[in-house]
Amino acid sequence: MSANLDADARPLPHSLTAGRRARELSRLGDGTTVDVLVVGLGVTGAGVALDAAARGLSVAAIDAHDLAFGTSRFSSKLVHGGLRYLASGQLDVAHESAVERGVLMERTAPHLVRAQPFVLPLTRLTGHRGAALAAAGLRAGDLLRLAAGTRRGTLPGPRRLSAVETLRAAPVLRPYGLRGSLLSWDGQLADDARLVTAIARTAAGLGAGILTRVRALSVGGSGARVRDETTGQELTVKARAVVNATGVWADRLVGDIRLRPSRGTHLVLRAESLAGLTTGLHLPIPGETSRFVLVLPQGDGRVYVGLTDEPVDGPVPDVPEVPESDIGFLLDILGTALDAPVHRRDVVGAFAGLRPLLDTSGDGTARTSDISRKHAVLTSPEGVVTVVGGKLTTYRRMAQDAVDAAVAARGLTAGPCRTTRLPLVGAASPVTLAGLPAPRRLVARYGTEAPAIRALGDADPSLREPVASGSDVTRAELLWAVRHEGALDEADLLDRRTRVGLVPADRAEALSAAREALAAGAESRAGA
Repeated sequence: MSANLDADARPLPHSLTAGRRARELSRLGDGTTVDVLVVGLGVTGAGVALDAAARGLSVAAIDAHDLAFGTSRFSSKLVHGGLRYLASGQLDVAHESAVERGVLMERTAPHLVRAQPFVLPLTRLTGHRGAALAAAGLRAGDLLRLAAGTRRGTLPGPRRLSAVETLRAAPVLRPYGLRGSLLSWDGQLADDARLVTAIARTAAGLGAGILTRVRALSVGGSGARVRDETTGQELTVKARAVVNATGVWADRLVGDIRLRPSRGTHLVLRAESLAGLTTGLHLPIPGETSRFVLVLPQGDGRVYVGLTDEPVDGPVPDVPEVPESDIGFLLDILGTALDAPVHRRDVVGAFAGLRPLLDTSGDGTARTSDISRKHAVLTSPEGVVTVVGGKLTTYRRMAQDAVDAAVAARGLTAGPCRTTRLPLVGAASPVTLAGLPAPRRLVARYGTEAPAIRALGDADPSLREPVASGSDVTRAELLWAVRHEGALDEADLLDRRTRVGLVPADRAEALSAAREALAAGAESRAGA
């Protein structure tokens, strides 16, 4: 192994490693009491860990599986401005979404979030009245941007495009009956799971213990009984406050919580199936006034199409399956707008996430699409704080409210919330990011750490190789994930630290590279 590779194996203050995990778990097993124990390491739980650590509290955060194992890796990868909630009269949720979008894009994660253009084609399906309502909604959304303090340079304003301009941006649209389109802008994440990883590593850099593969068996106001899933060992974790951030599984740990999980399904297409598409698409769903199917080019040779909003009854699975009915629905909506059909055989992957919606209807009859996305923070009689509802865009505010509640309920001494201006690992100004000596694709996913990943490939050219023929992900990225991002097995590498696994064929091809990265990481630890 070269000197450069050895240097890049040295842990950073915010590195998540197998060794660090073992040390922190041992410390908890020895009886150390932390100020805050967080259960769940999706985007909200990681956000709670960061908020609490940034206030000077000692923190341990656990998850039965991995970072972003659940809903947080199955989103549309969008940082929404709340336009849909404005249309349904949820002004508070809409404003909160716009504010948090601006925080992510301009302060905490400008390396992970970029402005994404969308066109809404104007056809007979929208009609003149529908077009007027949509245009008014986009103008109102721009006022939300202004009220949130987000700069015009960050998110351009909406405008109408002619039919010719529309087809230039989206040549896949059917030209017959096309009257033009409405152009708007929103925030798009390079990857939702990478956002969670960045939040968790930032928390670790402030001293938080980030412990994956640790399952909470039971929780109370003063701690939890947990099990190390890698060894089977059980131990008691002592804490002055406990926050339940397990999303759709929240009611397993704390009773008296009524959730109505909703399944959101996305299709994965190769970019050539929608050749020439340079913008996202808003495609109206017939019979709905404020719901659209989104077509989302990813810039990595893939396009996502989503999403559904279907209630889920019965036990909540760890990884939801995608039913053929969802795939058929999304393909049908594509068929209403595209010039050439997209067939079932063009779908190279699919994924579904479950929204942890809080049911406040009382009788459980409300449509999941009509349930408010406003989050709730609930404190049980035992003192356990549970945070549910909400959405990815507002994770930071959800975390702030949960920590506020825990501090108040348990009488903790803590500083004020700092996360509105606390940059995540890899964040920098757009000017700094643009000047980094690394490929743009790496900068968009790793920010200021991109040159270090490039250096791995410079030291060992074999690490520059893509892990699969259908993916741009390199072997260097897998090695970095083992050494610094807490990846413990092949699924961590392929399904969460990178998203190779969203296409099963690519995943199968990349398995050998993932195993080699894990072996190389083990060798570097043994030689340390």
